Amino acid sequence: MAVDATDLEYRARTRSGCIPPELVSRLIERGHVDVVEVHAGRGEWFCALAWARSLGEQGRQADALEVLGPYLATGWWTAVAAAAELLGGWGRVDEAIEMTRVRMEAGHPMALEFYTRLLARHGRAEEAFTLLRRHIGEMPLGILVDVAGAAGRDEEAAALVAARTEHRCTDFPWCCRGIDRDTAFGYLAVIRERQGRTDEAIALLRASSTSLLNNREQLAAVLGRDGRLDELRAMAATDDSGCAVRQLARLLEEADDVEGAIAAYRQAGTAVAGTAVAGTSYSAFELAQLLARHGRGSEAIDVMRGRADIYNGYDWVLHTLAELCLDQGRPEEGLAHLDALAAARGGEEEWDLYWIRLPLIAARDGVDEAVAQARSHPEGATWYAASHIAELLAGAGCTEEAVAVLEQQSSSNCSDLAGYLIDLGRVEDALAILLQPAPRPPKWAGGLWRDEPPF
Repeated sequence: MAVDATDLEYRARTRSGCIPPELVSRLIERGHVDVVEVHAGRGEWFCALAWARSLGEQGRQADALEVLGPYLATGWWTAVAAAAELLGGWGRVDEAIEMTRVRMEAGHPMALEFYTRLLARHGRAEEAFTLLRRHIGEMPLGILVDVAGAAGRDEEAAALVAARTEHRCTDFPWCCRGIDRDTAFGYLAVIRERQGRTDEAIALLRASSTSLLNNREQLAAVLGRDGRLDELRAMAATDDSGCAVRQLARLLEEADDVEGAIAAYRQAGTAVAGTAVAGTSYSAFELAQLLARHGRGSEAIDVMRGRADIYNGYDWVLHTLAELCLDQGRPEEGLAHLDALAAARGGEEEWDLYWIRLPLIAARDGVDEAVAQARSHPEGATWYAASHIAELLAGAGCTEEAVAVLEQQSSSNCSDLAGYLIDLGRVEDALAILLQPAPRPPKWAGGLWRDEPPF
């Protein structure tokens, strides 16, 4: 078997010319383990990884490493990291550390983080922290902050992070490697909370949360962990991102105060009425899910119908509304909602909105009617419509018909088609589709690092 790192990386990243991981799992689930084993030795990385894991679970660790050997020989980092994780899981920590140390010393850009985190997980955090200090500025500061806690070096880490809080960006992210002033405040808050200095952590986050959403989420999380529900309520009243109300509602629901969680969402929605869809609609989605979880499906539908009335063209809002109606056994009501919303848009729907109604039609009138209506749509003969039509048919147990639909558009739906062929036991046909030669990736023209041997 001849493989090289560039080809492996290209096929794994693009999922082209290979058997992707979800279909490897499908092969195993359908009893085709022998196929996975064979292709593990033919350059199929996802087969090799699945087969190596299986062998390890059977106690055949040497055989598992032999399967990965040709991939490791290329120097491909993904294979190295996977092998190290397996070794660590088997208790062979020293071998895992040595394997990644070699790549780290060779200068692989991803190896330093992996190596130091591996050291920290296995009782060598002090060594990891010392190494990271020598490479400060070459990697995300969050790694240093994480390792510092295990190493008992929080004050040193805090001093290093605090120095970044004085930085004023002139050309973000290039001038600061992405560690701007507010991000540094967030890292410093992590350390202070870990030290039990929660008030300081909260003060740091409040000083930086207005300009950085991540810090707003972190602030809400710290308040929640410290049980400061009143402060979370106050934050929710002015926070259009929804971070605070999500934390508050989660805590209340976990405390069996479902009514309180519902009220929190409703009050926050009233307080920030008229703000951007990103905040209020996502909170509405979470409120609807909360209501549905507690047997209040009609109220959940009403919540999302209200959002859909306001944001009529947002497909994820309409999807949620349709799925709630379907889950509640009320497909005709879902279709009536979608029809009214479509009429408000002028009566014509492009496919990206039209197909939302197909499961509802199938539930009300049967799959044949849903397929007929899908095909009557102006875009019903496209490759993307074929994927939705096939899903309807396969869901109704008509897998042969789903295959027939996709075969007309096989070049654009090869993964879906291969999956259904596997379901039918036509494994060789599926592999013939998946393993068509992929275009070769461009050669790497230069730079300090190439993901190839020697090491």
